[in-house]
Order: sequence, then C-alpha cells, then structure tokens
Amino acid sequence: MPVIDPARAPVKTGSIYPEPYAGMMRGRSSLRLGEAGGLTQFGVNLVTLEPGALSSLRHWHRHEDEFVMVTEGECTLVQNAGETVMRAGDCAAFPAGDPDGHHFINRSDRLARFLVVGTRAPREVATYSDVDLRLEIEAGKARFTHKDGSDFRGVR
Repeated sequence: MPVIDPARAPVKTGSIYPEPYAGMMRGRSSLRLGEAGGLTQFGVNLVTLEPGALSSLRHWHRHEDEFVMVTEGECTLVQNAGETVMRAGDCAAFPAGDPDGHHFINRSDRLARFLVVGTRAPREVATYSDVDLRLEIEAGKARFTHKDGSDFRGVR
C-alpha cells in the first residue's frame, strides 16, 4: 500500500468560481491527498481555512456524495436549517441529490482543518444555494451557468 507524503501532495488555493465569487475564497487551501495517491474514483482533500475564511459557496451536489471530518480547530457548518459548530472529530455527510446547501466558515481566531472525501461522478451538477450560480462538469470540463441554465456572464 503506497504511503502518501503530504509534503509532495499538490496544494490548491483559491477557487475556479467566476468573480465576484472567486475573491470570496481567500484564506482557503486544500491538500489534494487523493490526487497524490493516484485515486480517480473519489477525491480526498485536507482543507485548511484561515480565520474568517469560507470553504466554498453554500452548495449541494446532484450526483456526488460528500463526507467531512474536522481534524483540527473549529469551524461552523452552515445549512438550510441553520448553523452547527464542529470541532476535531466531528463528522458530517451530504448525500447526492439532497438540496440542503452547505459550506463551512472558520469564525475562530486560529486555523481550522477538515478532511473531505467525495465521489467523482462522470457528470455532475452543483447548485449554489444563496446565489444565481450552478456548475456543470462533464468529461472533466467545468461550465458555470445561472440556475436557469444560461451561461454565467456575471451577477445579474
């Protein structure tokens, strides 16, 4: 079984979101552990949030399951029904197709980290709960649209 050296794993900072949403992801990075291990059927990332940072826009996945475990610090899970403070060892699961948008915010004064494990469907649609934005992924290509399916050309 190959051992993954975290120091050699790719790090992704920022976001592929179009502006103005990309700028909202400052202070977020993810260590691509699954990629470093050559995994193709699911992703495994260790996300770091600096104080005040967001993990993503609040979203839900049509075809992909997502699992999160906080490994360090404290962050707040925000969902349709409200907020839940999560600490090291706390876990959350987001089944595919459940339209309960979620994201994490680090409201503490120190770093927070959580492990994210998620499936990689050949075709995916992510819907962003609080803004008029949707992401379609097919054959590895990402396309941002408005929720009505029209190409995203900026906030309207």
